[in-house]
Amino acid sequence: MFIEVILPVPLADTYTYSVPPELEKQVFCGSMVLVEFGKNKHYSGVVAYIHLVEPSSAYEIKPILAVENSKPVLRRPQLRFWEWISQYYLCKLGEVYKAVLPSGFRSESSTNYKQKKETFIRFTEKYTNKDHLHTAFDQVKRAFKQEQLLLAFIEYSRIFSTASGTEVSRKQLLAKSGSNENALSGLIEKGILEAYEKEISRLQTYEEDIAPLNPLNLLQQQAYTDIMQSFREKEVCLLHGVTSSGKTEIYTHLIAETLKLNRQVLFLLPEIALTAQITKRLKHFFGDKLGVYHSKISDNERVEIWNNLLNDEGYQIILGVRSSIFLPFRDLGLVIVDEEHEPSYKQQDPAPRYHARNAAIVLSTMHSAKVILGSATPSIESYFNAQTGKYGYAGLKKRFEETGLPQIIPIDIKELRRKKRMKSLFSPLLIEKMKNTLEKGEQVLLFQNRRGFAPMVTCKICDWTPKCRFCDVSLTYHKRFSQLTCHYCGSTYTIPPECPECGNKDLKAQGFGTEKVEEEVALLFPDIKADRLDADTAKTTKSYEEIISRFEQGKTQVLIGTQIISKGLDFEKVSLVGILNADSLMNFPDFRSHERAYQLMSQVAGRAGRRKQQGEVVLQASHPEHPLIRMVLDHNYEGMYQMQVEERKLFRYPPFYRLIHINLKHKNEELLKALAQEYADSLRSTLGNRVMGPDKPPVGRIQSLHIQKILLKIEISASLNTLREVLENTRYRILSDTRYKYAIIQYDVDPVG
Repeated sequence: MFIEVILPVPLADTYTYSVPPELEKQVFCGSMVLVEFGKNKHYSGVVAYIHLVEPSSAYEIKPILAVENSKPVLRRPQLRFWEWISQYYLCKLGEVYKAVLPSGFRSESSTNYKQKKETFIRFTEKYTNKDHLHTAFDQVKRAFKQEQLLLAFIEYSRIFSTASGTEVSRKQLLAKSGSNENALSGLIEKGILEAYEKEISRLQTYEEDIAPLNPLNLLQQQAYTDIMQSFREKEVCLLHGVTSSGKTEIYTHLIAETLKLNRQVLFLLPEIALTAQITKRLKHFFGDKLGVYHSKISDNERVEIWNNLLNDEGYQIILGVRSSIFLPFRDLGLVIVDEEHEPSYKQQDPAPRYHARNAAIVLSTMHSAKVILGSATPSIESYFNAQTGKYGYAGLKKRFEETGLPQIIPIDIKELRRKKRMKSLFSPLLIEKMKNTLEKGEQVLLFQNRRGFAPMVTCKICDWTPKCRFCDVSLTYHKRFSQLTCHYCGSTYTIPPECPECGNKDLKAQGFGTEKVEEEVALLFPDIKADRLDADTAKTTKSYEEIISRFEQGKTQVLIGTQIISKGLDFEKVSLVGILNADSLMNFPDFRSHERAYQLMSQVAGRAGRRKQQGEVVLQASHPEHPLIRMVLDHNYEGMYQMQVEERKLFRYPPFYRLIHINLKHKNEELLKALAQEYADSLRSTLGNRVMGPDKPPVGRIQSLHIQKILLKIEISASLNTLREVLENTRYRILSDTRYKYAIIQYDVDPVG
């Protein structure tokens, strides 16, 4: 018997091995087997296929060394889904396997799964008989602490009041009784109690009462009805609901209907940061039917959730980020993609560089499931698909309880600077609004989409700017740590005491980031407490949750943040939002920059006034008359959409064409240029004017590797299998040239930036 095995290496898709007769009955599709690969390298592989045809290969067919897990770790149609990911996103099955299967399953991993054990306490066999209990108390009548602990154990274990009693852990018993280890050791030495080890789950249980669903209001009910009607004809429906319109309430009713059919639900969020708020709300209605899956949980927890789903009685709802699409669902009935417009759904590095929203739609078809895409500012592609009838559509045009959308006030900061009225980062109107808001006991959000103190430092005399030695990018000044940091590779540098070019000691910070905003708030409002929410302060889930919790509880009055604060957070007391530099959002060299800027500004603005009170937004810009900013002021999504669609059709961009970035990297810049030109010319001979470039990107070197980019614009109707063959043949032929031996070629299908 022969098997095709997927290994966690980025080479061929599968490798052929033989199965010794004594192991044949233990091997199934999806089983884990230990194999030798190359010389003295051992890997855990996943069995993709089983067959009896001996390959006609020039290489020796090795036997597998062992069956590590005969119970399959994959369900149908997971392998088919892996294959689609591999083919569409132009990567190898091994790259998919390495990225999505928890490393705890692999024997070569340093994070193998370890079962969690805990010490529990029980009566020794003699004292499980209630009639003998008086003997135990006779032994401890002169040991008061032991007697009290014994009484506590009887109470908490309920051994004589219920049929089976309740298991009590050592930790729990000591905590609840207020006793100590000495008292417990005494009871164990006297043979009254005994300790035993037990495997326990790392997965938390919900111990509160389950609440009934909240009733939908008339507008929500209409949207719900529209969704259910669209599902009769279409697999995907776009829920276009303004901020604070109650999309989550509609989701809960859709989930409940799916669970009635004994089918599973996948609820996708763009960021780990959002899971805490949504988890609390969903647990309230669905309790332990809900599991949470993301990259910040331990690898052991990921294995336990994976195994839980392999059990037919496992979780019915999974709340998670993009990697959740790879979990082993039994029977997926509904996929919810909340904030579907978010670029965070796109995996960047390493491969596979998949888009979770698009991949989830394909996954749903394999399960015959339905998909709901939710957003206040849908992606151009999703809205286009709804407008052209590919997707269903449901709209929520008013906020919950019909609170008005926030009033957005534009401020011309260029004019204020000309008149010398702009004395800080904040316009006089924003300062006045902040003062009034804080005096009323309400809260303020301030948005600046740059972290650090300043984007760069320059010499006032010769304009010298410090750059990273490994990347072609200026260094960001972090005042808190008194250092310069590269936001591409993470390298840090000390601030030079003087300019190395001219010796000038007056180095000036240019621009501003969230750290500088925090400093200005402290100067303007010394009596209030502010927090900063960005990649520097929220490096862990715990730190993020602590910042959010302080703000929710009113312990901080001002929250300063980057785009993290735009992503679906719900704060009851926020009545004012300040967008400090709207122009910087629109000035990226990317065809999506205006769409993304509109989404960011609208989403941040939507955090204001999310209950019965209309909020206010102060939008500072040097060009407030810009057409895009006018659309934000008017909440005119349709206008933005029409403007973008016309441009994209003219210049062959999505949703009319599919984009593929080919990133070529090498340490030698001249060699890379030659490689990129040869590669582009070769592709152009087959694909013609679909090939653009090669070009050097805005950041042309990262981590000491120079970069060249080739852009492909491919018709939506074109065959990706044919394209893949062209790309792979070209790559194989060019990399066979020994000059390019150490070159890296990466494909990014459907890039978001």
